[in-house]
Amino acid sequence: MAAFKNKNGTWFVQFRYTDWKGEKQQKFKRGFATKKEALDWEREFLMTKRSDLNMTFASFVKIYEKDVRPKLKESTWYGKSCIIEKKLLPYFGSKKLCDICPTDVIDWQNEMRSLKAPDGGKLSGKYLKTVHNQLSCILNHAVRYYGLKSNAASIVGNMGKEDHREMLFWTLDEYKKFSEAIMDKPLSFYAFEMLYWCGIREGELLALTPADLDLEKGTVTISKSYLRLNKRDIITDPKTRKSNRTITMPQILVDEMREYLDMFYTKSDSERMFPVTKHYLAREMERGCKASGVKRIRIHDIRHSHVSLLIDMGFSALAIADRVGHESIDITYRYAHLFPSKQKEMAVQLDMERLKKEGKKDVS
Repeated sequence: MAAFKNKNGTWFVQFRYTDWKGEKQQKFKRGFATKKEALDWEREFLMTKRSDLNMTFASFVKIYEKDVRPKLKESTWYGKSCIIEKKLLPYFGSKKLCDICPTDVIDWQNEMRSLKAPDGGKLSGKYLKTVHNQLSCILNHAVRYYGLKSNAASIVGNMGKEDHREMLFWTLDEYKKFSEAIMDKPLSFYAFEMLYWCGIREGELLALTPADLDLEKGTVTISKSYLRLNKRDIITDPKTRKSNRTITMPQILVDEMREYLDMFYTKSDSERMFPVTKHYLAREMERGCKASGVKRIRIHDIRHSHVSLLIDMGFSALAIADRVGHESIDITYRYAHLFPSKQKEMAVQLDMERLKKEGKKDVS
């Protein structure tokens, strides 16, 4: 290993190595302030190429990114990278991968628990769980594919858990009050109509184009999702395989979508019907709640409101799951608290069936 000094006083390294194809390659890197920095960089680079577990955690993160990023949606990797940059690298970045032990993870967990959320409160249990899971994913990748002996994060165990907060939703009356309050802005009104009467996700709504609507059949096809990332509009696949679905709209919504599209004289089939962002919808939600006096809920809770309405109307978990793009078991689990009246009806029917079998006439 050798480092060389430029005329301007900075240092550079130039060396050969064997790549993953077994071919000889030359590497040149300049701009180091000191000889030590140049040599340290060369050593880390070579250890990365050999998958040497003496490399730093920061160096292994680059390998992890190279391995897993191509398999993930851009939005998924963006979420991972934010956690890695802000919560993992500041603590583990300079540590050798092979030296990260359970006590290091315990110290890190205690530091994470002491951090404050933007509102000044503690970080949520759900967020802490997500952060820990990301550390565990990286170490587990090193165990499975690069010979690391053990996953210290897995040994210690998670530091957070899901916060089972109360599920909020609007009744039909509450939604009507809200929708009347935002009628002054057609785009907002029709957007929330789609959200409430179809139970689609926010990203699914914002990705809709006129081509996704079949107004003759009264259907809307969900096949993509929208997000705004790094000042760019990105269209991705829906959240899950089950999310690809065709929803039959109530006739009043079909008529409203026809009215809405008629407002655009030149809108093509490939243009977004609702060319706004999630931030815009959040502001409109806030405005509508203040104007109508209904309780403030998240935009995603409108989806819960749709499901609760269908449950109240007597539809099965399987039928609801097909409409909203869930597994039926998820509907049963997540919305179990909304089914109590249905459970009572089941018990009454079972009693009636038992009495019939016993030959009793009075089954009232």
